[in-house]
Amino acid sequence: MTKVKICGLRSVENALLVARAGADMIGLNFYPDTPRYVEPALARDIALRLREELGAACPSLIGVFVNAEAAEVRAIAEQVGLDRAQLSGDETADSLRDLGSLAFKGIRPVDEAEAIADAKKFGQLTAAAGDSPSILVDAYNPKLYGGTGETTSLNVALAVKAAVARMMLAGGLNPENVGERLRLIRPWAVDVASGVEAGAPGIKDGSKVRAFIKAVRAADA
Repeated sequence: MTKVKICGLRSVENALLVARAGADMIGLNFYPDTPRYVEPALARDIALRLREELGAACPSLIGVFVNAEAAEVRAIAEQVGLDRAQLSGDETADSLRDLGSLAFKGIRPVDEAEAIADAKKFGQLTAAAGDSPSILVDAYNPKLYGGTGETTSLNVALAVKAAVARMMLAGGLNPENVGERLRLIRPWAVDVASGVEAGAPGIKDGSKVRAFIKAVRAADA
């Protein structure tokens, strides 16, 4: 089955709603310059409550970082209890190596050539464990590090998928288009933030979350 990551959660109640709807992964954003930023102390409260309420059924908790030092990523991961760290800025391959099995890279290639180069550079540095993405691919935007609602190029996504074992697809996904994107690309996982929101960034709409996951499962069938 295609794994589903719902990203940019900012409250305990909303995280529980998303988890109970069937999300496989929950994203917590630690980049201060985003409206979906969550303080590490609140993120820890979210993680503790999810694990207390759901036990082994708790989704994997993914921290999203942009150009943070490895020491900061490790400290927040330990404080919150993250399962993985997603590096979505301008980090180098050395940055990814420094974090070992904790981290995977998010990329925003401008074209197929850059997509292939990035996939070769970063895709093999992630832990071999099958529960972690090899790489995340998002829509290119020269000014923003994701969360734009823009759609990732089909050719870019297919180029990355061909080069890595487990690609997570982000960029402009929503309940109406995710099924078709899955049929065209067949990623290992999909990642959505704004596409399941109604109102303030970081607050997920229950009906949209359920519709998104239902569309993913229908495309898997």
